Amino acid sequence: MRNRNERRSAIEAAFERLSARVATALGAAANESARVRAEHARQECALRIAQHGSSAVERDPSLVEDSDTPAFREALDEALRERANVHAQWADGPAQLADLVAAEAPGTASLPWQDWLGRIGTAEATSPTPQLWRLGTAEVPESPDPQPFPAAVPFLDESHLRVTSTGASQEGQRTSRETATRDAAESLVQNLLLRVLSYYQPGLVRIHVWDVARLTGTFPGLYPLTRADLLTAHDPTRLDAMLEELSEHIRRIHTSALLGGHTSLRSLADETGHRSEPWRIAVLFGDGEPLKDEQQQQLQRIARNGPACGVQLLVVDLPMTVNSALESITLLAPERARTSMTGPHAVMRPDEVLPRERVTRACSAIANEFLARRSRVHTFDDLLPEQLWAHHSTSGLQAPVGFHEGEQVWITLGDASPHLLIGGPSGSGKTNFLYGMLGSLAARYSPDELELYLLDFKEGVSFTQFTPGRRDPSWLPHAQLVGVNVNTDREFGLALLRFLSEEMRRRADAAKEHEVTKLEELRAEDPQGRWPRIVAVIDEFQYLFAERDEVSAQAATLLEDVARRGRSQGIHLVLASQDVSGIEAFWGKPAIFEQFILRVALPKARRVLVDTNPTALELPRWHAVVNHESGVKHGNEIARIPDATAKNSFDELQQCLWQRHLREQDTERATPPRLFDGSNLPVLGTLGEFQRLRATPTTTPPQVLLGQVIDVDGTAASVPLTRSPGRNLAVLGSVHQDATSVLGTAALSLARQHSPGRIGFTVAGLVEDSDEEARALVGALRRSGHEVECLGPGDLETALNDLADLVDERAAAAFEGTPPVPHCLVLYAADAAHTLLERKNPETRVSGQDQLRKILKQGPESRIHTVGWWRSAQRLKNALGMGPVDDIGAWVAFDVHGQELTSFAAGQVVNWSPRARRGLFFDRSIHSRPQVILPFDPTGMADEGTVAGVPQPRDSGDSGSHDEFHGDSHGDSHGELDRSEHAGGNG
Repeated sequence: MRNRNERRSAIEAAFERLSARVATALGAAANESARVRAEHARQECALRIAQHGSSAVERDPSLVEDSDTPAFREALDEALRERANVHAQWADGPAQLADLVAAEAPGTASLPWQDWLGRIGTAEATSPTPQLWRLGTAEVPESPDPQPFPAAVPFLDESHLRVTSTGASQEGQRTSRETATRDAAESLVQNLLLRVLSYYQPGLVRIHVWDVARLTGTFPGLYPLTRADLLTAHDPTRLDAMLEELSEHIRRIHTSALLGGHTSLRSLADETGHRSEPWRIAVLFGDGEPLKDEQQQQLQRIARNGPACGVQLLVVDLPMTVNSALESITLLAPERARTSMTGPHAVMRPDEVLPRERVTRACSAIANEFLARRSRVHTFDDLLPEQLWAHHSTSGLQAPVGFHEGEQVWITLGDASPHLLIGGPSGSGKTNFLYGMLGSLAARYSPDELELYLLDFKEGVSFTQFTPGRRDPSWLPHAQLVGVNVNTDREFGLALLRFLSEEMRRRADAAKEHEVTKLEELRAEDPQGRWPRIVAVIDEFQYLFAERDEVSAQAATLLEDVARRGRSQGIHLVLASQDVSGIEAFWGKPAIFEQFILRVALPKARRVLVDTNPTALELPRWHAVVNHESGVKHGNEIARIPDATAKNSFDELQQCLWQRHLREQDTERATPPRLFDGSNLPVLGTLGEFQRLRATPTTTPPQVLLGQVIDVDGTAASVPLTRSPGRNLAVLGSVHQDATSVLGTAALSLARQHSPGRIGFTVAGLVEDSDEEARALVGALRRSGHEVECLGPGDLETALNDLADLVDERAAAAFEGTPPVPHCLVLYAADAAHTLLERKNPETRVSGQDQLRKILKQGPESRIHTVGWWRSAQRLKNALGMGPVDDIGAWVAFDVHGQELTSFAAGQVVNWSPRARRGLFFDRSIHSRPQVILPFDPTGMADEGTVAGVPQPRDSGDSGSHDEFHGDSHGDSHGELDRSEHAGGNG
C-alpha cells in the first residue's frame, strides 16, 4: 500500500511539473505572437507611411488605416526620426551637388541659357568630355528647407537616355495635360541637344531624328542645322533605313579605327590625341508602343555597341530594354519629373523652354560657322598639331592629310592598314601629297617614335629638301636615308628592301627574346630600347621592276616579305606610282597588293582603287580619294589636299623640327640623313671609312678601297690584300675617267694605312691619256712620305724584272727575319705595253709578259700586289696567257658586257649591261655574285692634308691649295632648288 501511494505521489508531482512547463510555453508563445502581430502592424503602417510620404501622413493621418493604433504612432515616430536624420545630413547636399555638376559639366552645361545659347562651341573632339549634362533643377520636397540643386545626367560616351512622358498614347486620345507633358519632353530633349551643340566646335556632333508621328515639325528650331548636314530628319516610315545606317557606321568604326586593340573611340583619342569621328546622337520619338521584333533587336545592338563608336541613343516614349548603360527621365507633369540620377525622393523641374526665335538664330549661327569652316581653303599649317611631337606611335601612326567639308581627313598606318599605295598620273600632286603626309607625321611623332626612309626613282630632287644643303643646313630629323635620281640604280631600291627585311628580322628576334609577337608588346617589355616605327616611301616604285632580271625577282620577293610580315614589327611601306597596271613582277602575286589596305587615288588615277570604284577619275585638282578599305567604294573619303610645297610651309616646319632636334640631342646623335644622289659620285675624302683608315700592324691586312657599294649605309667597296694567291686587282674597260679613279682610290687608301716608308709603290703610266692622273697620284703618294717609282713605257720591262727578282728573294726568305715591306705595282693601261713586253730577253729567254705573270701569280704571297687597268677583258686574258684567271682575285669592270666576264666570275652567268659612271665589282674570295659600285669622284678624292692620314702643312697664303686630283664638283646641278649642291653627297 505504501509503495502504491509513493508511486501515485510521484506521478502527480511529475504531472504538475509538466503542466507548469506547458503553461510557461503557452505564455511565451502568446507573448511572442503578440509581439510579432505588433511588429507586423508597425511594419504595415511604416509601409503605408512610406507609400504616402511621412510629411503627408503627418499632416493627414487618415491617409493610413488604423491611424489611431499604437503601431501607427510608433511607425510614424520612427519615420519622422529617420526623416530628421536624413534632413540633417542633407543640409550640405544641394551645395555639394551644385559643385559636382559644375565640375563635371563644364561650359554651357552649367550656364543659364541666356549666356550660352547662341555661342559657337570651342571645345575640340579631344577636349575632356563632360561627365554630366544639365537638364534642370531638382529639390527634395519633403525636406524642411527645400533647396534646389542642378539635375544632370551622363550622356556622350557614357550612357543612353530614355525619356518617358504621360502623353504616350495616340494623338487623338491625349488630354491637354498629356499633350503639354509630351511637349515638355520635346523641349527637355531640345535643350539637352542645344547644350551639346553649343559646347563642341560645329561639326563634332551630328543629330539624327526619327518621329513615328511626324513627317516634319520635330525640333523646328533646330532645322537650320539641316543645311549644314548637322541634323538629319528621317522618314517615319523608314526606321529600318536609319537603324541600318547607324549599324553600318558602327561596323565601319569597328573594322577600321578600333582594329588596333582599342575598345572605343574615346580610348583611341586619349592615346593618339585625335578623334577620327564626330558623335552621332540618334533621337527617336515613339508613341508608347514597342517596335517590331526585328527593329527592337537592331536597336538593342546599336545600344550595346554604339557608345564605343560615338553613337548615343535618346529615345522618347519608346519602350526599350537594353544591356548597356541607360539613364531614365520620367515626366509626371510638364514641370515635374523624376530621374534615375536623383532617385524617387527628388523632383526635377526641367529648364525653361527656350524662345523659338533664339533657338533658330543659335542654330543658324552654328550652321554658318560650320559651313564657313568647311568652305575655307585650308593651308599646310592646318595639318599641324598645336604641340609638336606629343603623339606616341605605340599602336600605329595617324595624321591628317587633307580636309573634307572643313573636317580633317586622316590616314592610319597600323595593324589594320599597314601599308599605303598612292597613285596618280604626272602632275596630279603626288609630291605635294607626300610632303603634306610626311610633314603631318613628322610634326606629331618625334624621331624616337618615327624613322623615314625616302626613295625617289624619277629624275628629280623631291626628297632632297629633307637633307642639309649649302643654302639651308637644316634637315628633317626623322629622315635616315634619302635617295634621289635612282631610276638607273635599281640596286639601291633592292638594298632598301633588303635593309627593311633585315631590320624586320632583328625586331622579330628581339620580340622572340621577350616572348612577344608585336612591336607594341615589345615596347612594353623593353621600355629602354629604341623601337621607332619605320615608314619607307618609294616614289615611282615601278622602276624597281622595270626589267625581267635578278633585281626585279629579288625585289618582288623582298617586297612581299616586308609587306606581309612588316606590320607586326612596325615597318610600313608607302609606294607611289603613276600607274600600277603594267608591273609584270606582280602578276600572279596578289599577296603583295592585298597588304596595301590603305590607298590614295589622286585625280585621274587608275587601278589604284578597285576597278568598280572610278571616283578618282572625276576628282578636281588638289583633291584625293583616301580609302582604308582596300579601294572599295564604301571606304572613299574625298579630301582636299593643301599646298605643302609652297614657301614657308614644309621648309618652315623642317627648320623648327631641326632646331628642336639639335637642342634635345647631343652632337653625336644629331646626324643628318644619308643622301644617295644617283646623279653625283661620292667623294673619297668625305667617306667615313677612308677617314678612319690609319696605319695598321703588319699582321693586319690592309683594305684597298675601290668605290661605294649601292646600299643603305653607303659602304665602301674594298679588297683585302692578304698574303694569299690572287690578291691582285684588275680594272677592266675603256672608260678612262672611271678606271683611273679606281686606280687612284686604291693606291691612296693603301698608302693611308701605312706609315711613311713602310710601303713602296711603282706607278707606270703607259698611255699619254693617263699621264696626268699618274703624275698626280705619284705626287700625292710622295707628299704622304712614301717611296714611289714613276715609270714610262720604256722603263716597265726593267721594273718588272726587278720585281720578279724581289719575288724570288722573298720566297727564298719566306720564314726568316721580319715580314717584308709591302709593295704595290700600279699599271695605267697595262695592255698598252703588251707588244713591248712580249719580246724575250736574248740571254734569259724570259719576256716581260712572263715576269708580269710571275708577279701576279707569286707576288701576293710576298706582299707584292698588282693594281692594273686593262682596257678590255680579252686583253687581260691575253696578258694572263695560259695562266689561271684566279691570279686576278678581284676586278672592277666598266664598259664591259656581262658575257665577257663569265670566266672571271667563277663561270657564273653575269647579267650586266654597261651603265655610265657605274662599275661591276667582284671579289672571288668574298662574293657569291658581282655587285654594282660607284667610282669616286676623281676631282675630289683626297687632298694633300688627308692622303697620309696626318695633317700636312700648306704653303703660306694658300688657304685652299689642291693637288692634281682636285677641281670642281662632278655631277648635274639642280639649280631650281636651294639644295642643289648637297652637303654629304653619296657619303
